[in-house]
Amino acid sequence: MFLYLLCCLYFFLPAYITNMAPPIVRRINLLNTPVDFGKKWKDTPILGSHKTWRGIFFGLIAGMSMALFQKWLYQFSFIKKISFLDYSSINIFLFGFLISSGALFGDLLFSFLKRRRNIKPGKPWIPFDQIDYVIGSFLFLAPFFKISFLAWSVILVLTFFLHLIVNYLGFLLGISRAKL
Repeated sequence: MFLYLLCCLYFFLPAYITNMAPPIVRRINLLNTPVDFGKKWKDTPILGSHKTWRGIFFGLIAGMSMALFQKWLYQFSFIKKISFLDYSSINIFLFGFLISSGALFGDLLFSFLKRRRNIKPGKPWIPFDQIDYVIGSFLFLAPFFKISFLAWSVILVLTFFLHLIVNYLGFLLGISRAKL
């Protein structure tokens, strides 16, 4: 069972890295333009000023870099043992792009939905704040990479709890503004 959990975590590493990148790079003064360009829909921000092109850019770079690193790591027998994919034969750029852009899409989609519910940025919306990027990655990857429903279910549950723990640690370290 532990090995299966490790397989799930390893597979989803690019999405985790993608999701962690935006708050880490928020102090970089590059591409600091909101994705929604400050536009509103029904007197409410579409996404909010905190969703920036900087986050999209660095999230994609970070996630795709992690996928490339996974491809390099695939030469080692232990990594082969914990891999759902044969990283030596897949289109790693497609995989990296899909899992990363899916994670970002999920975050943006649920941010849009959060604004429609009049929930302010940084305020919790449990469980969606914790799993939005899993849903987005699933939607983008499922047509191209066959991963079992069990694996996606385990990733969803693991991510929920890991997100709570990592976000709280990020809050304590001053990296993240939200406690949840």
